[in-house]
Amino acid sequence: MSLPKVYHRFSLLSLHSPKTLFSSLTLAVKHLPSPPLFRRHSRRFVAGKQFKAKTTMASSRFHHLVPVNASAAEDGGNGTGSNGAADATASVAYDDDIESASVTGYRLPPHEIRDIVDAPPLPALSFSPLRDKILFLKRRSLPPLSDLARPEEKLAGLRIDGKCNTRSRMSFYTGIAIHQLMEDGSLGPEKEIQDLPKGAKINFVTWSNNGQHLAFSVRLDEDDGSSSKLRVWVANVDTGKARPLFESPDIYVNAVFDNFVWVNDSTLLVSTIPLSRGDPPRKPLVPSGPKIQSNEQKNVIQARTYQDLLKDECDEDLFEYYATTQLVLASLDGEMKPFGPPAIYTSMDPSPDQTYIMITSTHRPFSFVVPCGRFPKKVEVWTTNGEFVRELCDLPLAEDIPIAFNSVRKGMRSINWRADKPSTLYWVETQDGGDAKVEVSPRDIIYTQSAASHENEQPKILHKLDLRYGGISWCDDTLALVYESWYKTRKVRTWVISPESEDVNPRILFDRSSEDVYSDPGSPMSRRTLAGTYVIAKVKKEDDGNTYVLLNGSGATPEGNIPFLDLFDINTGSKERIWQSDKEKYFETVVALMSDQKEGELSINKLKILTSKESKTENTQYYLLSWPEKKTCQITNFPHPYPQLKSLQKEMIRYQRKDGVQLTATLYLPPGYDPSRDGPLPCLVWSYPGEFKSKEAASQVRGSPNEFAGIGPTSPLLWFAVLSGPTIPIIGEGDEEANDRYIEQLVASAEAAVEEVIRRGVADPNKIAVGGHSYGAFMTANLLAHAPHLFCCGIARSGAYNRTLTPFGFQNEERTLWEATNTYVEMSPFMSANKIKKPILLVHGEEDNNPGTLTMQSDRFFNALKGHGALCRLVILPYESHGYGARESIMHVLWETDRWLQKHCVYSSDVKADACKDNAEGTVDSQSKAVATAGGVQELADLDEDKFHSISPNASALNDQNTISDFMGDKLPGDEARRVSDKVRADHIYSIL
Repeated sequence: MSLPKVYHRFSLLSLHSPKTLFSSLTLAVKHLPSPPLFRRHSRRFVAGKQFKAKTTMASSRFHHLVPVNASAAEDGGNGTGSNGAADATASVAYDDDIESASVTGYRLPPHEIRDIVDAPPLPALSFSPLRDKILFLKRRSLPPLSDLARPEEKLAGLRIDGKCNTRSRMSFYTGIAIHQLMEDGSLGPEKEIQDLPKGAKINFVTWSNNGQHLAFSVRLDEDDGSSSKLRVWVANVDTGKARPLFESPDIYVNAVFDNFVWVNDSTLLVSTIPLSRGDPPRKPLVPSGPKIQSNEQKNVIQARTYQDLLKDECDEDLFEYYATTQLVLASLDGEMKPFGPPAIYTSMDPSPDQTYIMITSTHRPFSFVVPCGRFPKKVEVWTTNGEFVRELCDLPLAEDIPIAFNSVRKGMRSINWRADKPSTLYWVETQDGGDAKVEVSPRDIIYTQSAASHENEQPKILHKLDLRYGGISWCDDTLALVYESWYKTRKVRTWVISPESEDVNPRILFDRSSEDVYSDPGSPMSRRTLAGTYVIAKVKKEDDGNTYVLLNGSGATPEGNIPFLDLFDINTGSKERIWQSDKEKYFETVVALMSDQKEGELSINKLKILTSKESKTENTQYYLLSWPEKKTCQITNFPHPYPQLKSLQKEMIRYQRKDGVQLTATLYLPPGYDPSRDGPLPCLVWSYPGEFKSKEAASQVRGSPNEFAGIGPTSPLLWFAVLSGPTIPIIGEGDEEANDRYIEQLVASAEAAVEEVIRRGVADPNKIAVGGHSYGAFMTANLLAHAPHLFCCGIARSGAYNRTLTPFGFQNEERTLWEATNTYVEMSPFMSANKIKKPILLVHGEEDNNPGTLTMQSDRFFNALKGHGALCRLVILPYESHGYGARESIMHVLWETDRWLQKHCVYSSDVKADACKDNAEGTVDSQSKAVATAGGVQELADLDEDKFHSISPNASALNDQNTISDFMGDKLPGDEARRVSDKVRADHIYSIL
């Protein structure tokens, strides 16, 4: 099951509108793909003794890791989980008989599994701008299916709830509590935000710059089961009293794109639904003509397999209807006035000095082949009083962006305010026409200009780049760091520039491979300014008077990640490690500076940072760490989410592929299990392949053995042993494309993983299952087709199996079907459906909106399997997208997984000898070698195996923070920098979207 893992983000995370960047520090618990829940099979371990279970399937199903009575019972025994969702909401049932697959309706896994899935989620945390208060944002558990079943419009790559006039399927907070952060690091008493309507659904919580007020949206459930439109509320932080921002009950937020932003400490700019708007346009019963698309100009237009695109003129009208906004300036004292004409505004970004606002909008002509991020884009500068200043650009429709990685839109892009200046803009313009295949120098040029500049005034060239621009970290007039990268070579560079000193030449600070995590020097830590922006923090040591920056690194090593904090001299390159995580027991990471309330350089002796700390058995808590004594103070004390699994065994293991590539995985074993005493277990392997340019990079260890082993609702259910995330590197060195040897390397990686768990004596070679989500499902189907000697069954969720249906690239493949026909065909398990003889369970959301993984992929793959007599099962989840969100769906997926593994893994001892006859001679030899390595002699007929493991995104977790960058198609500086540059923090520490 996916681990509740802490993601650290400055701003956003569904708490802020996309442009109120860095207004506060926000932390939230999310779900990461990780090891699943353990469950016993045919043995029970008690006090070091082994007891054989009864042989009947029904009774053996209850030999769980934790006795049923050890888990908290459901509320009152009335079939209602802790999240208040009734088990019978959508006709759910639980039957002990694993053969009862023909029963209709949603099914439920055993109680102890439900108790863990239904456990109340931990709150999200948000620190005030002055770091003196913390919000605890309370959340509900899994939503009911009825939430997902609400009508939605699929338009221009978006899914819109027309009733709320916002993105559909938004999660929400159920309450807000405020705690004072005391000088000693302890928390003051809780103060609830008062006067909220009963049942309020809260979104977009954001602080005013002075930390005295909160703004957020509120919606309510209506009698017909739908949600009302959103209204803006404000709350006084000192008193806790809340009220609607607008006195009129008819002013609602239009949150299809941006929602609202603080212009200053007492005024908000709000995207509202125009009061003059009527009913939505109706699609005519009889069309006025055929649907026609034309390319008579012979334009070259290649695009990925985007979902939910506009289909006709009626869709265009609907998109314009729901997305059109009237901006309104509203002050806390009740004054309000319209701001500009109605338009499809997509973002609002005030300047640091609160003098100007950069407004971005889109307009016709729309497109039927690309999402709204490629629609025409206009960027304008207005004053905060609502006066138009000038137009920065009006970019045309961009259907023709090449599919090659690092290709971009023509014209101005990544337009932002300088964080260290009152109102200075900067942006990037490509010099290669946006086509990454064009060789040119420079490739990108960064420009800067004052917002008050006249239209005829030429912008200043700040820096020229030969790779693709990846972002800027600003500090002051003498220092800024510029990032560039190139995917094809994995090269990333960090430049040091002096923005206001033309006589100081730019120089390269770091030049490395993005894949080489061992050489990652870390990212500069940022401090908050009085204007609410974030700049590189400068630190001074009292003894030498020199100025340093703080580099916060993940600390990847062959023993795992050991996060660190370095004092780094930009001028000399010398560094001093002033803090490092305890590598023996804990995994601790630096989250943010907490001593940046004043302007200027920070003293090392007054340094205070926020860290998160966890271990294999201790869930994440937050601490304050203060210099010079490095005194620690624990801030939070979250309870262990499932104490019944506190003694779960976890080990990061290393092993080698036959070509010499070093591989890693995380092995989870039941509490008290001893392979020498208890014997091998059924094993589930769940993974996700990755591409690399070198064997050395692919062999590096990522992650920490000391991370907390958590369990979340959307990961696969497991009993027995779990091999979580075994690395499956697909390597293409030099000019070689990785996918040209995809099958060969995939099988070699799987063989190495299987041989290792057998060698350790923890896995029964005949009872190994394999599985994955999305690209991991694609992997699973390929392994069952090309390595049937390894696995007894498989589980594939939300995958794509026929690559000819994604002809213009997929995953990290940038060649088209016509450029690499053999690769597309050979990689497609659909083309090898006749080779799949092992049981395979296919699961897919009926409304999957992920590019490439259309629901049709699983449907057609199932028909191909069935057409060749394969043992297969297809489960289509109504209303679910690429990740599964509803409680009924998740519980049913767990039940399906439970049944499949019980039937085809735990009780798969009757292996058909003819299945082995289908294998090539070399395949049998390879498997025989694996079994011999384990020290056992197996009959040829016993060589029937399969494997399983999972990476499953949780679509329901806080997805109300869908920002403009998610759907507008632009790669923001922070996006690019996080992905491939030194601006990236540790795997789970993110800055802005």
